[in-house]
Amino acid sequence: MPEVIAVPAGPFIAGSDRAEREAAYLLDEAAYGHSRTREGRWYEGERARGPVTLPAFTIARGLVTNRFYAAFVADSGHPAPDVDPETWAGYGLIHPYERTRRHAWRGRRPPPGREDHPVVLVSHGDAEAFAAWLSAETGRRWRLPSALEWEKAARGDDGRRFPWGDDWDPARLNSHDQGPFDTLPAGSFPAGASPYGLLDAAGQVFEWTASPQGEGRFLVKGGSWDDSGCGVCRPAAQHGRPRDLKHILIGFRLIVD
Repeated sequence: MPEVIAVPAGPFIAGSDRAEREAAYLLDEAAYGHSRTREGRWYEGERARGPVTLPAFTIARGLVTNRFYAAFVADSGHPAPDVDPETWAGYGLIHPYERTRRHAWRGRRPPPGREDHPVVLVSHGDAEAFAAWLSAETGRRWRLPSALEWEKAARGDDGRRFPWGDDWDPARLNSHDQGPFDTLPAGSFPAGASPYGLLDAAGQVFEWTASPQGEGRFLVKGGSWDDSGCGVCRPAAQHGRPRDLKHILIGFRLIVD
């Protein structure tokens, strides 16, 4: 069973204001040498900064790993994480198909040496199936967090821009600023923990949430190993992805009720 942390009931500061979004664009421009995130208005759809009150909840401290997901695959017969070339090409992503091979499973086993890396190449439905399996195994209800639950766990109650505070620090997360352009073992950056102790909430992999964004799409949060800047790694940042997408940049964690 995953290690969990308690997030208390009460208000927290969600979303972003103009100053935070502007600072995010400036971080991206300094890292990339261009203004595509600003020109694409990447951060303009974020919730307006302000208080939101949530009930108490309990969330996994870390991401679901390949090792944990392997127990689900072995016990349930669920398909192992993988994607075929035609499906990948249909996504229209910038990553070449060859890059998916280091993350794809060998039969029904994780790639060697990556057992403790976060599981990727999993759709929203795969994450829900894992949650249903874990619920049956433990007798407790496990589920994906809402985007607001995830955000509170990731930034605390004071509206900080990153899990550790307002100042950008590339040494506290797995992003392309200082990382290996790949996943790393989950929990490798304890100095990047949120006030509640959530790990890998910035960088490493984006995370599926239970919050829909239009027909057949769900919000993802957190940024990834592929991102520099890292404006998109802020807890306030979010964007939607198709529920059937199996991406090398997206994993998940769960809440237990």
